[in-house]
This record gives sequence, structure tokens and C-alpha cells, in this order.
Amino acid sequence: MASEFNKSTHIRYFLRCLKTFLPTAYTSNDSQRMTLAFFVLCGIDLLGALDTNITADERAGYVDWIYGCQHPHGGFRGFTGANLGEERTMDNEYWDPANIAATYFALASLAILGDDLTRVNRAPCLRWLKRLQLSDGTFGEALGPGGEADGGRDMRFCYCAVIIRWILAGETGDEEDIDVDGLVRFIEASQTYEGGFANGPFHEAHAGWTYCAIAALSKLGKLPVPVKRRRPVQLWPSHESVERMLGWLVNLQTSLLQEEDLSMSDTTQAVAQLDIDNGAQLTPVEATQVMSPDDPLTDGVGAEPLYDELQWAGLTGRCNKVADTCYTFWAGGSLSILDSIHLLDQQALRRYLLEKTQHRIGGFGKLPGDAPDIMHSCLGLAGLAGMGEPDLMPYDPSSCLSIKAKQRLESLPWRQCRQTD
Repeated sequence: MASEFNKSTHIRYFLRCLKTFLPTAYTSNDSQRMTLAFFVLCGIDLLGALDTNITADERAGYVDWIYGCQHPHGGFRGFTGANLGEERTMDNEYWDPANIAATYFALASLAILGDDLTRVNRAPCLRWLKRLQLSDGTFGEALGPGGEADGGRDMRFCYCAVIIRWILAGETGDEEDIDVDGLVRFIEASQTYEGGFANGPFHEAHAGWTYCAIAALSKLGKLPVPVKRRRPVQLWPSHESVERMLGWLVNLQTSLLQEEDLSMSDTTQAVAQLDIDNGAQLTPVEATQVMSPDDPLTDGVGAEPLYDELQWAGLTGRCNKVADTCYTFWAGGSLSILDSIHLLDQQALRRYLLEKTQHRIGGFGKLPGDAPDIMHSCLGLAGLAGMGEPDLMPYDPSSCLSIKAKQRLESLPWRQCRQTD
């Protein structure tokens, strides 16, 4: 039976998240309401259900709430509860900061809702963004005591900074622009020997950070890309690093879907090691695992053939980890930006999402059998959209916006005036 995408069920799930109370588990995320709002709105938009399920008054109310989180000195808060209002002083203002992630989510949400962004304090926001940049090219999360950038050296904040700049200043930046070259140097130094990107130099490659690096370079026009895009190589001296990047991303597709799959393998290895420690000798065949092309495919320990398991293959964030719904976006979105999503087994990936993590009440869980949550549900849809799912809106993988929202943003009169200046 063909895998079925339950569009109407997903619409009901996201509308419940938007218009009713969230489950108790979200209580600790109250200060991250802007993040939750983006994932809900993005999901509804990808489903093409925004205009038909949200009234003009509701849309205006959501827009007003977002602007209620705007900070007077630039940027946006994560929720209205941190707003000190008239009680803000020089001594306590660092308790009421704008943060870089909330600012990205706020601006992207306004774009999804069709706002013209004229109420955004654009110049203060871009000055605030510039103050967040650190000497190594990365970005802090917020301004702390004394106006110093706190937190940072995080590839995710680098991505947020680039998208904020792209939304408010266009492709070419502003007269008070960030240090683009410094940021690119940091990203370049964070590519590992495997080909993926880490959170910083000499760290482990990870699909989430790889997406942030690739998407940031794409929006900055600094991405070395396959010939298909017909754009010049601007960062690395050869395409060798691009090939390694593609190879690493493709190898993140896995049929390991449950922790038990890994633990069984670990247990088997531990027993074998114990036998060796106790003096057991491996035969040449056991030591080398020589196989003929005609031998049945097994898991290496005498189990039944694994052909059935290969029908479902998700994506993981790092080597030797189980598949996870969100990496369909983090890894799949990276390949989409590189025009290389075709290198994945998309049929097996789609079956993983629709048969293993799609939930009967709508949304997607992190792992097979998990309850749905807002982030994995949104990123599951984005991953499917990247593979051309017919019931979803086409989307721009580098900004995680639908093409409709992206084009509406780029057509705003004030933004077009900037492009022609």
C-alpha cells in the first residue's frame, strides 16, 4: 500500500497548537513562545492552509503580538513576559534583552503572515545585530551588562544573523553591515575532515550545524556550488570539499530507526570483545567477514535478511546515530540548497516519515512511536516539501520559508527600493 500523507490531519494538529492551549510539556518553554509560534505558522503555511483557516482579525492579532515583543533598542524578545516597560533602567535592562534567535523567528513569522515589516525598527535592529558580532566573526545571543555580547560562537546564531540581515537589508547588506568576511572565515574553519560542518573549528560535524553553515553561505552568496547553479566558487579553492560535504550528508541516511538497533550492535560487539579477552581466536572468515555478492544481506550476526528494513531509511545528525525526523530537514535541506536532494533514497525517506513518525492525530514525532511535537512536525513537513511532496507548498530551504512567503517578502516596496539604490 502506498504511503499516505494525511494533510487534513496535519492541518487540524497545527490549528490546535495555534488556537488552543498547548500540552503541559510545553510549560517550561514559555519564554520561547516566539520559537513555537514560528514552527506552528510555518507548518500551516507549508500546508497551504494559512489563508483558509485564519481570519483577518486573527492574523492582525498575531502580528500585533509579535510587534509587542519588539525591543526598543533593536531586535525581538522571546515572549512578552520579559518586557520591563517603563520600569526598565540602566541597572536592570540586561534582564529584558532581545535575542538573536527570537529576532529571526519574529521576522520570519511576520513574513509568513504577510506583514509589510514597516513597523520593524530596521536601523536599530541592524545596529544591534552588528554589536552582537564577536571578534572571531561569530555572534552572541544577546547583549548583557555593559552592552557586551553574551553567549555565542554557535553556528546557529551565525545562521540567524545572516537571515536577519537578508530580511532587513537584502542581499548586499547595509551601510552599517556585519563583518561578512570574518563570518565566512569562521564557517570555513569549521568544516571537518569528513566534509560536514561543526559548531566551530576542531569540533564534530553535525547535520544541524552543517545546514546552518550551508544556508548562511548561500544567503551571503559565498557558497561553492555544483555546476548546475552556474555560480562561481567563492570560498574553497576546489570542489573537493564540496564532494566531501555531499558524501558526508548522503551517508547520514540510515535504516537504524530505534535505539535498540544500536544497543544490539553494541552488545554484540561487547560479547565478541569479551570472548577475545578470554582467549578466543577468530577464524579468518570471522575476522574479515568476507562475503560473496550472492550471499544474503544480514546484520552480521546471523539474523534474517534485512531487505524489509531497507524500505525505511531516515536521516541522522551524526554518524552511528538513529534516524530522527528533524534531520530530514537539517540534512535534506542542506542537500536541497546544493541541488543534490536526488542523491538520497527519497522513496525510503518518505516511507520513514509517513509510516514511522507521522502520527495518527497529526504532526510528526521525533522517533517512531513518539508523540508529535511542534518542532519535529514542522521540520518533517519541510523535509517532505524539499522532496516535492505534492500536497505541500514549494519552499526555500535556506530560509525555511515557503516560496510564496519568500516572494512576498522580496516584493515589499521598501525592500525593492533598497535593491535599486
